[in-house]
Parts: sequence; structure tokens; C-alpha cells
Amino acid sequence: MISTNDFNTGLTIELEGEVYQVIEFQHSKSGRGSAFVRTKLRNVEEGYTINKTFKAGEKVETAHVEKKKMQYLYWDGSDYIFMDNDTYEQFSLSEEQLGDKVKYLKENMELDISVYQGKPIDIDLPTFVKLKVESTPPNVRGNTVSGGNKPATMETGLVTQVPLFIEEGDILKIDSRTNEYVERANK
Repeated sequence: MISTNDFNTGLTIELEGEVYQVIEFQHSKSGRGSAFVRTKLRNVEEGYTINKTFKAGEKVETAHVEKKKMQYLYWDGSDYIFMDNDTYEQFSLSEEQLGDKVKYLKENMELDISVYQGKPIDIDLPTFVKLKVESTPPNVRGNTVSGGNKPATMETGLVTQVPLFIEEGDILKIDSRTNEYVERANK
């Protein structure tokens, strides 16, 4: 059990038989009433989000989630297939479960996977991912009116803003937390 006063981003809890991850939380105190905690929770098995308000100090059950090293193998058209590096057992996660994280997945990538009661429920992306630029408009000399950035589509389908000097085929280091360009990686 954990108090709602101890919530932090990424914490997994059990509510009504379902496992949720805390995405956002805010402690609030109104003028007359008691304090409360507003949260945005993501159901880790189904992928949907809910907003829930708890009384300050209310106790909730923590979900004991373990991390395992796994390798992303491939997308089979409906699910993303991962393999446990120790047992070579394969697991699948749906696009609904992974959300926008799928735009960073490259075949044979090593990841930490959150496992709850023997079932994979979520992935932890590396902070920085190297991706190849598939398409971007060419640089037009003197075109800095737009602030010196242009959109680029990466090999995984991710679209991000990059500096004007970036060309198709460049390999870029992208921050997976913010979807922002960090630097051009060596080819």
C-alpha cells in the first residue's frame, strides 16, 4: 500500500482489479475542504487514460512490476513482437498498449520491458534513439524565416523538427522523452 501523498510519475498502482500507471499528478488544497490529489492514469494493459481524484493520504495498492531486458524483433501487422533475452520466449504488445513509443522501435533494439504477473505490459525506451532521416524538404538558401527548422520523417514514421542543414539519409540522435532533435550522429 502507498499513500497518494507519495505518488510520482511512472508509479504503477492497482485500482478495481486493473493496473494503472501515474502519468500526471497534482496535489491541491482548496480553501475550506481537505486536500486532494488529481491524477491522470494510464491503464497499462488496455492503453486508455482516465482522470481520477483521490483524497490526500488515501491508501492505494501498488502493483509490483519487474523490469526485464528484452529485444524488439518485428511488427507482425497487428502486434509488436519482443523476445526475452534469458528464456528466448516471445511476447507481443499491441499498438494501443505502446502508444507513440512505436515510433522509436527499430528491429533488434534492446529494451527494458515492464512485466506484471508474468505478462509484459509496457516498454521503457532509451533516452536517446538514433534514427535515419527518410524524407525532409531540401534546404533553400536564405530560408530562415521559419526559425531555421524543417520537418523530417524518420525511418520509423516519427516526424520531428530538425535544423535546415539536415538531409535525407542522415542519422540523428532524437530524445525519446520530448521527440526533439539532439544532434547529428556519425554516419
